[in-house]
Amino acid sequence: MSTESEAAQTPGARLRRRRRALQLTLSDVAARAEVTEGHLSSIERGRSNASVSTLQRICSVLRLNVGDLFAQAASPTQPVLRFQDAKGVAFGEGASKIKLTPAHFDHLELLLGHFEPSGSTGVEPYTHGDSEEVLLVIAGDVEVTIDGETHALTAFDSVHYRSSRPHRVAESTGTAEARVLWAMSPPTY
Repeated sequence: MSTESEAAQTPGARLRRRRRALQLTLSDVAARAEVTEGHLSSIERGRSNASVSTLQRICSVLRLNVGDLFAQAASPTQPVLRFQDAKGVAFGEGASKIKLTPAHFDHLELLLGHFEPSGSTGVEPYTHGDSEEVLLVIAGDVEVTIDGETHALTAFDSVHYRSSRPHRVAESTGTAEARVLWAMSPPTY
């Protein structure tokens, strides 16, 4: 690996790429993470190290897991992610999601959602970040509520919204499963 490509893989470079992808300034992140701009800049440039607690605060602002800073980027010769290796996470009521994009992606995130009959993202609408989000129904029927307005969607219908707007997704028949695909830019999970 060349020195330039090694530098692009450092934790500091990863923090900088993510900060820029979220269109945040050094000042924005430093203030929210309770560090000085100088220290954050120095961490991003690899000129100083951060404690675990400082990394946790910075990563929280950037909506990253600390482990994401050290994850290996997908190799250009091995760009395939195997679905069988993906780990699902339960959320809401009778729902789960699987992240389909690598942890090091800064500009795009794909999640596959599965809803049991009558499953939902939860009783109450929720928000996360302020990303552009598209939900595409792959199978089944769902209702998507955005800012109190409900939309009935079937296979291959889609809806777009800002993730900062209160939203909720629910399987709408009560008798069948549903699958959806979320795409977000920049990532919020």
